[in-house]
Amino acid sequence: MSRSERSKRPDPSEYLPYYEKYISLLPPGDVLATLERELETTLSLLRSLTPAQAEIRYAPDKWSVKEVVGHMIDTERIFAYRAMRFARNDQTPVPGFDENTYVPAARFGERTLGDLATEFEHVRKANLFLFRGMDDDAWRRQGTANGAAVSVRALAYITAGHEIHHREILRTRYL
Repeated sequence: MSRSERSKRPDPSEYLPYYEKYISLLPPGDVLATLERELETTLSLLRSLTPAQAEIRYAPDKWSVKEVVGHMIDTERIFAYRAMRFARNDQTPVPGFDENTYVPAARFGERTLGDLATEFEHVRKANLFLFRGMDDDAWRRQGTANGAAVSVRALAYITAGHEIHHREILRTRYL
């Protein structure tokens, strides 16, 4: 894919309005460079936390820090899976998912934060390979996820913004 395609923000017609809250968090420029840079920022934060901090919940009914990281991992995988299918010209609609059932079922609280941070790192690096291997046509393709049209380009931007969004929630509400 050309750098200009990676640097072109998705048009609002390429995603649901809900996702603007993630896309708007990204600086101008190459989204893959942003995905790399933000990974390092997130890993630095996660690796600075103590085991006690990893257990923090900012309210009794909220996820722990470890559960937030687990949610980030799950969501990254799902967005990348959608992007891969659509990039490969698979027009089969992809259903949505309920993160509020995924998180308890995954039992992220039983794992260490270090283990979760390493998993997040590996998932992100694999996704960077996936996105880098796509040509311009694949980058522009669209499919249906959760009942709405979304482009591969938008999914890359949403992935980056989702990470930034949750990292800022960790900083402001948990720490």
